[in-house]
Amino acid sequence: MADISIRCQGRAGRITLQRPDALNALTYDMALEIEAALRAWASDPAVALVVIDAEGDRAFCSGGDIQEMYRTGTAGDYAYGRRFWADEYRLNALIADYPKPYVAFMHGFTMGGGVGISAHGSHRIVCENSQVAMPECGIGLVPDVGGSLLLARGPGRIGEYLGLTGLRMEAGDALYVGFADTFVPHSAWPDLIAALEESGDTAAIASAAAPAPDGMFAQDAAAIDTHFAGETLRDIVNSLANDPGDFAAATLKRLSRPSPLSMGCAVELIHRARSLDAIAPVLAQEYRFTYRCMEQGDFLEGIRAQVVDKDRSPRWRHGDLDAVSSMDVAKMLLPLGDDELKIEGGIAP
Repeated sequence: MADISIRCQGRAGRITLQRPDALNALTYDMALEIEAALRAWASDPAVALVVIDAEGDRAFCSGGDIQEMYRTGTAGDYAYGRRFWADEYRLNALIADYPKPYVAFMHGFTMGGGVGISAHGSHRIVCENSQVAMPECGIGLVPDVGGSLLLARGPGRIGEYLGLTGLRMEAGDALYVGFADTFVPHSAWPDLIAALEESGDTAAIASAAAPAPDGMFAQDAAAIDTHFAGETLRDIVNSLANDPGDFAAATLKRLSRPSPLSMGCAVELIHRARSLDAIAPVLAQEYRFTYRCMEQGDFLEGIRAQVVDKDRSPRWRHGDLDAVSSMDVAKMLLPLGDDELKIEGGIAP
């Protein structure tokens, strides 16, 4: 079976991820196929909207397929990863600015690269088992694929909180934070997709919508806004350390696991995204980090510890949260000169 099915059904351009055993992780070729289809459908009058979903019960898309990045990166070849990220980010921008409705069905694990091909769409649907997250700091990366922009647009400082901790959002939280628009019970998805294919009209989504279960993060909004309002990772850590409450203690424990360098850069990227508030410049900022993350960051070590050896004991470049300086962050986010990510607007190739 192919990794992805791309076809037209009725009035809909249809994309279905077909790697359920790999939690539908997005490969480089899959990203290129999606981009090619979207560019073709943009000017096709027979296609009224795009519907993207995935096979299997566990995941829409758990993220990007990082095995080849690890193999090439550990061999000292950073070009493959840089090319993958550049092309993936171009796809993310295309989805965000797509001229037709883009309807994403985000069941199960929807993380990292899976967020990039769903949560930038115009209509984002979650269900009872949706688990949406940006857990990249845990593998020495940062919330990318435009994720820093989605986090920045969340209420208060929830973006910094979720970007650093990597906590998963269930359906109610995804709606609250702004990663999704509509809750539709999973049992109603086949009929809804069939209606979209037949009519090409997104009004069918509102007809299928139901009240979402309550989320859990809104109740901590005041504490999150207090502690995550700092300018740097160190400010956030100091605020939490000076609070004897349970929330602060639990959050400090969560922050003890991801890469300190990645978290320091994530704070800065989310702050920049909040002021930029546009997909292309935000992706360019994220690319500065990912361009350097194998050679100068913790990405390869994070993959080794979490995915390859699975010892869950990464040896980060910075031994503790206080060790990351503003200069360390600045070096990872410096302009790349001729290698800067360039994403042109519109749908032109």
